[in-house]
Amino acid sequence: MSLDIQNIRSQFPILNREVNGKPLVYFDNGATSQKPKVVLDVLDEYYEKYNANVHRGIHTLSQEATDLMEESRRKIQAFINAKHDHEVIFTRGTTESINLVANTIGQLLTADDEIIITEIEHHSNIVPWQLVTQRTGAKLKYIPLTAEGILDIAKLDELLTDKTKLVCVNQVSNALGVVNPIETIIKKAHAKGAWVLIDGAQSVPHTKIDVQALDADFLAFSGHKMYGPTGIGILYGKEEILNQLPPFHGGGEMIKDVTMEVSTYACLPFKFEAGTPDVAGIIGLGAAVDFINSIGIEAIHDYEEELVNYTIERLSEFEEVVIYAKDAKHAGAVSFNLKLDGVHSSDVGMILDKKGIAVRTGHHCAQPIMHHFGIPGTVRASFGIYNTKEEIDTFIDGLKTAIRMLG
Repeated sequence: MSLDIQNIRSQFPILNREVNGKPLVYFDNGATSQKPKVVLDVLDEYYEKYNANVHRGIHTLSQEATDLMEESRRKIQAFINAKHDHEVIFTRGTTESINLVANTIGQLLTADDEIIITEIEHHSNIVPWQLVTQRTGAKLKYIPLTAEGILDIAKLDELLTDKTKLVCVNQVSNALGVVNPIETIIKKAHAKGAWVLIDGAQSVPHTKIDVQALDADFLAFSGHKMYGPTGIGILYGKEEILNQLPPFHGGGEMIKDVTMEVSTYACLPFKFEAGTPDVAGIIGLGAAVDFINSIGIEAIHDYEEELVNYTIERLSEFEEVVIYAKDAKHAGAVSFNLKLDGVHSSDVGMILDKKGIAVRTGHHCAQPIMHHFGIPGTVRASFGIYNTKEEIDTFIDGLKTAIRMLG
């Protein structure tokens, strides 16, 4: 399918601005994506017409806000093909979704249990598990990286035991853009009776996700990386598993009955949604899902794959550039450095910024990966549906300038 990229770009007001006197080239989508007008309009409309607390009022505004919020839940259910809408839990983002699982499962663990993570994880899928194992005495193990920077998946068979309770892995590395073999990981983990949590922050915006086909036990992702608002995220969990977990936060909405002695808890999804939710953010995320569906997630995947491949091709023209995990399958991002003595990734990022080009530099909240390569950080170019090959050419011209200035 041929995409009208200029029409898509016209829906993003921020792309009209200049930075340092140059047209904005935004290659920092892995950190957060820009927002289309339809999402911005929905946020305004909510506060102007429907602003009310949800699930707690019989008046018209409350009922309308509740209907819009629950409609968004159903949109997200369909988007990831969850079996039930109550398997979709609203959180503040991927980080809180993972912490929800860590803190609730942590109450069920003993010192004899084991959790497996990987060396390619974002800190938000490392630190919560370190905290849990410190509290419980459970053992934390990890799948290492090969020299090339991809998961040494053969090690998983050695790590999995009958004591393994959970395996946690990102589907796409935020730092490298590498696609991990989650289908294989899920199959192997389930064969040992372990649950699997997928960090989908960097995959859900770029590729079709079917949680039932994957047989994923948990999937965590964020709205702000998929053209939606900040401060809103999703935890998908299988109904039968979520029902086994204790509540995460205590407060209003997540209760059934409260006395001064004891409380009983609401059914899914409200058991895990204490307090007033980010109603505007939830509705805005529903609008973002509509935006993605209007283009087609498969079309987005194919177009962005072209951008990634073209970027790797152009970067490969430079002897001064090292591309990390170059030969691995990528989605949405490419990570690299200049092989110039004394040059830090931030030096490159600052020069590119002067030309209006936004990239991310540093360790990307993935320091174990940087330790693996023996580097302090990388330059990461990450893409969205509104980016173009012409922008990549501009980025390459900016990189030539950086090489001249820093060489």
